[in-house]
Amino acid sequence: MMNFTRLLRPVAFAAFTGLAALAMPTAAQNAVGDFPIKPIQVVVTFPPGGSSDAVFRMIVPRLNEKLGQPVIVDNRPGAGGNVGLTLVARAPADGYTLGLGAAGALSANVSLYPQMPFDAMKDFKPVAMLAAIPFVIVGNPSMKAKAVTLRELIALAKAEPDKLSVGYGGNGTAMHLSAALFAQMANIQLNEVPYRGSGPVALDVMGGQLSLGVVDLPSALQQIKAGKLIAYAVTSARRLPMLPDVPTVAEAGLPGYDSTGWFGIVAPAGTPEPIVARLNAEINAALTDEAIKTKLRNMGVEPEPGTSAAFGVYIRSETAKWANVIRIARIKLG
Repeated sequence: MMNFTRLLRPVAFAAFTGLAALAMPTAAQNAVGDFPIKPIQVVVTFPPGGSSDAVFRMIVPRLNEKLGQPVIVDNRPGAGGNVGLTLVARAPADGYTLGLGAAGALSANVSLYPQMPFDAMKDFKPVAMLAAIPFVIVGNPSMKAKAVTLRELIALAKAEPDKLSVGYGGNGTAMHLSAALFAQMANIQLNEVPYRGSGPVALDVMGGQLSLGVVDLPSALQQIKAGKLIAYAVTSARRLPMLPDVPTVAEAGLPGYDSTGWFGIVAPAGTPEPIVARLNAEINAALTDEAIKTKLRNMGVEPEPGTSAAFGVYIRSETAKWANVIRIARIKLG
């Protein structure tokens, strides 16, 4: 006589495993859909009070409200951002540890340091670009006697090679790379002078110790408006709302020139796309809030909302661009 119990066992097992297989994606989807269920740590790769730190802290209250969980800022500066992003690269890919990285660590450092503790292309998932910080090429008012416009400044530098000096805030910084790109595209030689920060550069340009400076807007805006500094051009692709009459470098003589300091949020590679999409949406909503946009622009910062994919494309393009500039200028750190 046939043993029906024995026959039914495989059928029952198959049915159970099939239901389990169907249930597992649903559980995973629910886990993603409930995100976040605990605080989110954001490793900021700069000290408290810097531009990137200030920008992110400005949007934290809105993120707390919309995400329903506290967003905790953890400042871990060092090695041009490498220290903090190393922690992020090694964190679980669950959306609860993010990194705020800048142009250095995410694009230029791979060409500046002999060894890197992570691969920015492979170890991170771009979440959202936050903002860009344009710079201004400034000169002492006495320079007007020889060069009023950027084109005249370039002509002067070609006529008097190695006589003009340019200061910037630190070796390997975005300001340094902006100065190097300017010299390369203009085919001129400038005496490069690194400083500790943008403020001292502006002061020494005003004092006549430097011919030129590549400085951020907060360090120079009031002096430009007071006539204590000449603003030859801004380094971004667009004119700045705070200096609408100052042309871009591209407009003023070097078509195609575009250089800014920038920073954004990344997650460990492998972070689920729905989590990345949720974070991207909330960050973009904060950056497009009119009150926040106004505050950022008053700081000399341009909000840069966009998709995760667009941020990834931008990181790759910036990495290639700065690799070429650094190679030609023979800049090395570390």
